[in-house]
Amino acid sequence: MIYSVDIQITAPVQDTEVSDRVADAIRNLFPEADIESHPGELLATCHTMDHFSERLHEQAILDTARGQFFANLEGDTFSFDLKKQAAFRDVVNFAVGSGSELGDIHVRVKVSDPDAETFIDHIAPPTEEGRPVDSDRR
Repeated sequence: MIYSVDIQITAPVQDTEVSDRVADAIRNLFPEADIESHPGELLATCHTMDHFSERLHEQAILDTARGQFFANLEGDTFSFDLKKQAAFRDVVNFAVGSGSELGDIHVRVKVSDPDAETFIDHIAPPTEEGRPVDSDRR
């Protein structure tokens, strides 16, 4: 299946940070992102979450990811925040609660085709006992 998604990623760049390092953090999790630098912020766009999905599987945090995605799902769009420090290490760590002092990486995913729920099932499939469940068996 071909998915049509527009992913927008924003990350604040504090005076104490090097913007290239923040860009590296974004690229670690979204290697295909096009990144633009703006004063105090990086703005990135991409159209795939394949590497991000691989990291969710490798880290065995599919249920956590699904919880984050569905908690912030509005219509065809879902969003979530990631910790910068973890992203520097190519690790997915969802930022929940109060933000970190350096600011978090904010990711907004707009799904055009087929729909957001189907795309979420694709990148973070439902699990049973921590293992992905084949969606055809549901």
